[in-house]
Amino acid sequence: MRPIFQILLLLAILAGGSLAAQQAPSPGAPAAAEAPQASQARPTLAKELANQMTREKAVQFIEIVKKGGWVMYPMAALSFTMVLLIIYYALTIRQGNIVSDKFMNAADALIRKQDYLGLIAVCNRENEAIARITYKTLDFATKNPTASFDEVREVTEAEGSRQASILNQRITYLADVGSVAPLVGLLGTVTGMIRSFHDLSAATGAVQSQVGAGVSEALIATAGGLSIGIPALIFHSIFRGRVQIMISELEAAMTHLMALLAAQYKRASYRTPGRTDSPEPGPKASRRGDPKGI
Repeated sequence: MRPIFQILLLLAILAGGSLAAQQAPSPGAPAAAEAPQASQARPTLAKELANQMTREKAVQFIEIVKKGGWVMYPMAALSFTMVLLIIYYALTIRQGNIVSDKFMNAADALIRKQDYLGLIAVCNRENEAIARITYKTLDFATKNPTASFDEVREVTEAEGSRQASILNQRITYLADVGSVAPLVGLLGTVTGMIRSFHDLSAATGAVQSQVGAGVSEALIATAGGLSIGIPALIFHSIFRGRVQIMISELEAAMTHLMALLAAQYKRASYRTPGRTDSPEPGPKASRRGDPKGI
């Protein structure tokens, strides 16, 4: 029986040692537990340092702007106006606001059907340049049924020129901002230099710092004017090119509609008994029973 007791004792000792080994923490466990915390702390610290640097740069920029003198206030107003104009032009000077395929398809179909009242209703619903031109044309033609096609075309050309001038005039405000901003900066430069020479004339021991402050004010004002004027002129050139393209599309669309109207005038003149001259009056009635017609 003694060897059996020895074997059982040996097994108990081994089992107790393994249980103690499982409960006791290993030497590398604290380092492994602290490693995720350290990895989480590093991005947080880097983010705080980046935010601090951003705040410091913002404070430095504000201090530099304050040193520019009183001209920085109109500079800020011009900068705000420039941003608003750029956003407004980007949203309004688009193909859909000048000529859209939807309106052109509807106008083409209605003119071929001689449904001019329906086309006038479509023009009233749409807020496009081509819709406004078409409305003026049809409004004149319906109110003057004896007018010749040349007279109707003159009305169309006049309204088209007005719409084109409105588009060109709209973007000139951005060019004005680009021209005024450098002049305001130049004014700040002049006032800063006047301040510098005034301080230099009153020669004192601290005149060097006073002259430096005036020169700094002059240079900051110049830089502010250029930083506003240059982007304003660049965006003005971009929008001007876009407006020219829109005007070309408008002219092409209006030429197409006037060609359709001319065909309707010719058909009406050929149906009129005893008419062999050029078609002057338009169709006498639309298919919807317009008593005036075109």
